[in-house]
Amino acid sequence: MRTALVIGTGLIGTSAALALVSRGVVVHLTDHDPEQARTASALGAGTDEAPQGPVDLAIIAAPPAHVAGTLADAMRRGVARGYLDVASVKGGPRRELEALGLDLASYIGSHPMSGREKSGPLAATGDLFEGRPWVLTPTRDTDTEVLNLALELVSHCRAVPVVMDADAHDRAVALVSHMPHLVSSMVAARLENAEEAAVRLCGQGIRDVTRIAASDPGMWIDILSANPGPVADLLTDVAADLEETVQALRSLQSSDEAKRRAGVSGVEAMLRRGNAGQVRVPGKHGAAPLVYEVVAVLIDDQPGQLARIFADAGRAGVNIEDVRIEHATGQQAGLVQLMVEPKAAPVLSASLRERGWAIRQ
Repeated sequence: MRTALVIGTGLIGTSAALALVSRGVVVHLTDHDPEQARTASALGAGTDEAPQGPVDLAIIAAPPAHVAGTLADAMRRGVARGYLDVASVKGGPRRELEALGLDLASYIGSHPMSGREKSGPLAATGDLFEGRPWVLTPTRDTDTEVLNLALELVSHCRAVPVVMDADAHDRAVALVSHMPHLVSSMVAARLENAEEAAVRLCGQGIRDVTRIAASDPGMWIDILSANPGPVADLLTDVAADLEETVQALRSLQSSDEAKRRAGVSGVEAMLRRGNAGQVRVPGKHGAAPLVYEVVAVLIDDQPGQLARIFADAGRAGVNIEDVRIEHATGQQAGLVQLMVEPKAAPVLSASLRERGWAIRQ
């Protein structure tokens, strides 16, 4: 791939453009908002000047509701040899294109499984997709050349290609992305009118659960409008689980011992089902999840503290597998949780203590 045209310079489109430019691809940028395309160009994502002729690959980075129309216009104008979209829903746009009577041999659907709570070109980064799955949904009609162009794009973005059926993809993202987003928003909504004294007690748990609720509602309306059925089906199941759990909790309030035991069993069953589902979430680099030991370090909220911890861990010969930070309420301090392999935990704890760090047991 030598040339590309990115149509839509939001977070995903601009991030893909930045990755391609870094690999020597000449990238042209366009957007319904010319100012946004100019911003992406100023960030080094390519040029907002129109290409002189057909490019190798056109990347449609429009919201799901506009993908089919944008693709149809680009294909009729012959702007590229191959066409690819990055919308988070795949079945609907393809059926819309088929209904328009277009030859889809030059088109392949795709969805990079990466993003941020922020949107727009200013939130873009060239390493956004690194190590992340990038779903491709070819059909028997897809030209081999177009599939190869898509694979080349995924490689340039240092993502991991995953081939799926379009409708299977839509059911999958409803489960792992769209439904969780709505549940996160529902939990966060409980905080809107909560007492300030209660909100001040928020810890890492509530931050983890509500983090994705900070995303742009307009963007999510577009996404959910394109995949409402599978999401509604999943929320129906969640609602049934929620009702069972509510009933179990009500039973715990009963003075009847048998009802209390039934309540305990009901709540425990739900918690254990949660355990069983959580362990299926892929671990580092998409591999099977591993159990890490946590080394908790108390730090002051001052510049350079994290860099010092990581440097001291490196001197101890310990690899930090993951890290979380819990900020203390009302204090300029926090707790850094370093996840390491179990055999490395005592080595790291001892080494950090020797260097003056306060380790919480």
